[in-house]
Amino acid sequence: MNAIVTASAARSVQARRRIRTHIYETPLIPARNGHGGTLLFKAENFQLTGSFKIRGAASVMTAAASDQPMITASSGNHGIGAALAAQSLGRKLTVVLPESVVPEKLAKIRSYGVEVVLHGAETGLAEQHAQHLARTTGARYVSPYNDADVIAGQGTIGLELLDQAAQIDTVFIAMGGGGLVSGIGAVLKAFSPATRIIGAAAEASQALALSMAAGRVVDCSHDDTLADAVAGGIDTDTLTLPLATAVIDEVVTCSEAEILAALRLLAHEEHMLVEGAAALALAACLKLGGAGAGKTSVVLLCGGNFDGARLRALVV
Repeated sequence: MNAIVTASAARSVQARRRIRTHIYETPLIPARNGHGGTLLFKAENFQLTGSFKIRGAASVMTAAASDQPMITASSGNHGIGAALAAQSLGRKLTVVLPESVVPEKLAKIRSYGVEVVLHGAETGLAEQHAQHLARTTGARYVSPYNDADVIAGQGTIGLELLDQAAQIDTVFIAMGGGGLVSGIGAVLKAFSPATRIIGAAAEASQALALSMAAGRVVDCSHDDTLADAVAGGIDTDTLTLPLATAVIDEVVTCSEAEILAALRLLAHEEHMLVEGAAALALAACLKLGGAGAGKTSVVLLCGGNFDGARLRALVV
């Protein structure tokens, strides 16, 4: 087996021991409609912050020296997850946010007692400033995905799946920076090598998918997408590209219409409101024909943090 896969899986086992009292072990829920086989939803939309991101942040914070300050940047799920992890673990954390941050998200992050710095017009500039501050102050920069301990924390989802299901033939996971799919994929390939890992890419923003195809990090266009949590580029030195390449069996690219159809199906048939990136994973499953006769498939619902007014307008 690929050495980087084995190493990542081992890190996830260690991370689970460290973080299990600081996260929620999310349920594995059977779908009302199996779409041809047994379909299960791993419901990270029910995680403490409404997203899987707290796992990776808690993994980093529990692995570092107790007196080391932390710094990160994100105006979304990662920032919220890191802030709650810092509060839970009593860690000093600074979160750099763009000046355009949604006021509700700013208030949520501040409510956890972390230091907040507003910098730049958009998240990319906030990230660059956070990385600069980390270099100049000695703080540990907590990347949303490009960190071995973050990847290991996301991989704890895979360990939970192995405990919760006797057999998993296929897992569908949305692809953004690649921390989630790489972490879970490494665990499953290490302990359940027959399980197929399907990466779901949004047609409007598919940096990791195109980089996997090219064998190197490539630039690509990024258009607006319902799966906004997976939008954007990846670091040129990303750890996730080789790991994702090693564990992902197939990439399925989905259009906005397919993501919307999955979002509506989850709302109307499964009675679950989720964010677009979660619907992206289901869209990939449906595009391949569902779970498959006699097969057990898992769709990773990565989060449930959404704009209420926008979602209501979409799913009616």
